[in-house]
Amino acid sequence: MAGHSHAKNIAHRKAAQSAKRAQAWGKLIREVTVSAKQGMPDPAHNPRLRAAVKAALVANMPRDTVERAIKRVAQGTDTENYDEVRYEGYGPGGVAVIVEALTDNRNRTASDLRSIFSKNGGALGEMNSVAFQFEREGVVRYLPSAGDADTVLEAAIEAGAQDVETDEDGHAIRTAVEDLFAVRDALEAKLGPAESAKLEWRPNATVPLDEDSARGVLKMVDALDDHDDVQNVYANFDVPDEILEKLTA
Repeated sequence: MAGHSHAKNIAHRKAAQSAKRAQAWGKLIREVTVSAKQGMPDPAHNPRLRAAVKAALVANMPRDTVERAIKRVAQGTDTENYDEVRYEGYGPGGVAVIVEALTDNRNRTASDLRSIFSKNGGALGEMNSVAFQFEREGVVRYLPSAGDADTVLEAAIEAGAQDVETDEDGHAIRTAVEDLFAVRDALEAKLGPAESAKLEWRPNATVPLDEDSARGVLKMVDALDDHDDVQNVYANFDVPDEILEKLTA
């Protein structure tokens, strides 16, 4: 019986991982489609689309799948229309949250997100209710294998970046919004293709959380991330390492 139970657990985990991958790929294809529609359906002449294609390939999406999505846009056979919408609100502990979504039904998405905020001790607010607590910036990310801190810093300075943060997870190269793709292309010539390059929201200051508030915030962020329409979630919380390890163990 133990072996049978173990096999079932493995099958369940594999099914969950497969569902998670399918959801992630769905979000990436939405970004590819929207990027192709907003500019030329050619990655060589559309920086945002080029970034979306790179993100899809990094996530191990088959290249054929990506190319078919772009081809549908180029041929005018893709009839799905997605709106880019930003939602803002507060979570437990007064944490400010920004949610970026691509949706084909604003009312449905707003209702779903309002419910997620409410069920997790938060509240969905009005547009610009928390955005003033963040700065918009470009971020180009590289894995540690791209080079040591000095090598990446030198390349970033030459590329026109504003700042570089290096830790055990890799390098985050920060740029002005309007410089993101120019810096990315300059870095690619020095360091090779980036792991990702996109616009992000960076908090001006963070809110320290105790264990109870951290548990609620992490649960809410996970629920938001799991929503099919949600592309990115940003929040200004800070959780001590010992609490984070306990909650994620």
